[in-house]
Amino acid sequence: MTFMLALALSVAVQAPAAGAPSGRAWTRGPVVVFETSLGRIRVGLDKEKAPISTENFVSYVKSGHYDGTIFHRIISTFMIQGGGFDTELKEKPKRAPIKLEAGNGLHNARGTIAMARTSDPNSATAQFFINVVDNLPLDQSGGGYAVFGEVLEGMDVVDKIKAQPTVNKGGAFTNLPATPVVIKTARLESAGTTPPAAPSPKASPQD
Repeated sequence: MTFMLALALSVAVQAPAAGAPSGRAWTRGPVVVFETSLGRIRVGLDKEKAPISTENFVSYVKSGHYDGTIFHRIISTFMIQGGGFDTELKEKPKRAPIKLEAGNGLHNARGTIAMARTSDPNSATAQFFINVVDNLPLDQSGGGYAVFGEVLEGMDVVDKIKAQPTVNKGGAFTNLPATPVVIKTARLESAGTTPPAAPSPKASPQD
């Protein structure tokens, strides 16, 4: 059993949180838009509290890395994970891993986005996950999972994704959507100078 799967089993018993925004004052930062096969997801990033993770993620977005990737791991009571594999389940090239930024004051609450990694705390590269429930046990400083942003619009799409039937193909694909959920494009929307006036309701992962 992998390190992250063990954590998944420990937190997946939590009841889904009400689909409400976190209420956290959104720190101005980049906004990334995912156009998926099930709809659009807009994510605001926190470059103040998670500068390393934000810069890394934006670099992958700008390079087109996420275009044509899939959400390859879905656990409906835990999270949805993507950013590493194409539609043929081939892993995409990735850059050097980054330093863990867990314990930065941002929490693995429903609707937040965090970096996926292996059991090595400093192993995150391109893969990310979106929490579909409050997964606060993932927050632990020094060994947790670094949150670096929050879904601003599209938690209804996230909830569609988490509800997809899955199949077990082994390895990284034990919770693979039976019908591929594709990130068609990922693009940088803006520098985030003005937060949206009314974000839509918001509804571990490893490389």
